[in-house]
Amino acid sequence: MPLPCCLAEKAILGSVGHERGCLRLPFVACPRPIKKRTAGFGIVSGIPLARIVVKFGGTSVANVERIRQAARHVKREVDAGHQVCVVVSAMSGKTNELVGWVSEASKLHDAREYDAVVASGEQVTAGLMAIVLAEMGVPSRSFAGWQVPIQTDDAHGAARIVGIDPARLESYLADGVVPVITGFQGISPRGRITTLGRGGSDTSAVAVAAAVKADRCDIYTDVDGVYTTDPRIVPKAQRLSKISFEEMLEMASLGAKVLMIRSVEMAMAHKVRLLVRSTFDDPDAPQLAPDGTPGVPGTLVCDEDEIVEKQIVSGVTLAKAEAKITLRDVKDRPGVAAAIFGALADEGIVVDMIVQNISDDGATTDITFTVPDSEYDKAVKTLENAGERIAYAKVSGSKGGAKISVIGVGMRSHAGVASSMFKALADKGINIQLITTSEIKTSVLIDEQYAELAVRALHTYYGLDKKDA
Repeated sequence: MPLPCCLAEKAILGSVGHERGCLRLPFVACPRPIKKRTAGFGIVSGIPLARIVVKFGGTSVANVERIRQAARHVKREVDAGHQVCVVVSAMSGKTNELVGWVSEASKLHDAREYDAVVASGEQVTAGLMAIVLAEMGVPSRSFAGWQVPIQTDDAHGAARIVGIDPARLESYLADGVVPVITGFQGISPRGRITTLGRGGSDTSAVAVAAAVKADRCDIYTDVDGVYTTDPRIVPKAQRLSKISFEEMLEMASLGAKVLMIRSVEMAMAHKVRLLVRSTFDDPDAPQLAPDGTPGVPGTLVCDEDEIVEKQIVSGVTLAKAEAKITLRDVKDRPGVAAAIFGALADEGIVVDMIVQNISDDGATTDITFTVPDSEYDKAVKTLENAGERIAYAKVSGSKGGAKISVIGVGMRSHAGVASSMFKALADKGINIQLITTSEIKTSVLIDEQYAELAVRALHTYYGLDKKDA
């Protein structure tokens, strides 16, 4: 007889099977007795102050010396009385090397064996991290994804996490041991190692944090937080102390490379607070928030409700190499848009901005959209081959565009953000080719040669150069 836990939410979010007949949601532990936390481990009555998952990317663990630097961050948190789980990527460049070996062995290889090879990079890093932590006096144990287990589907090379049983991790945490888990991988229903694809380690860390009900998930990387824009373009770009999940998701999808989209989506769905911070900060230095006051360094990605004073515009993003394609005089009838974008989807072409203009007589329409420059030729050929089914007069387009976006949850309650954006660009003589908007974002397509000028102009216009951004 199944236990009644999670049944109320089961119909909404789905469930996965669990031992002892319990039905539980992905990443949610069912009620079970776990070992009592060791007396004296924490600061107050033997209870840890917080439970934290920390994740280190490839540049943070590029060699043993950097692993030692990362381990010092872990030790600082443990010494402060926190329970800590660690998730690691492979050493920088190692995954690409392993992929190269697979391709060298056989161009047409079995995806299951590809995963078995490529997953080995994180296993090396996890073992080394556990060894270094032990040397520092921090009890630790390495775990491959399948040992946790992190359960995934069968899509080798691009698997998705479907559930995590946290019982084993809970037991080690209760004993004051730091689990060091391989990111980027899990185990399929058939018992095979799977890899999660691009951004998989960030996704693994967020999933583990959700499973063990961590207070936050710290993403250690080579930058010290999320900035209002790329500091290489705008030297006056400011580090944000807090940013909402929605804003971070928009930034990630629009070109910001600090966090991967999948990890932010999962964090938002499971309310996992993320902290983006630098591995290369001195672990022994006083912990200061971005405003210089005592606190946690970096940028906190959290629920909008945690942000008291919301910026109208929190950031400006830039995505280069955007191609524009226009279909002229398309017969305006039901299903034509589905036919156009269905043909592109079948070829794996990702479409971004879409604008449709109806003719005066309503019989035809022009449809304009953007794709990456690298997909332009393939997209045009796909549309030409589908010409009979779609019925259009001609296809035209060009490469070399840039998408500039302004983002901010404060846009919900402030009118005129889009018009002020257009004015700021017009003042610099920058022509706008396409416009799209959402509740917290306005994006425009312009010539790539004006991209950095546009970013600098908008950054200044919205007051993001100031220290209190």
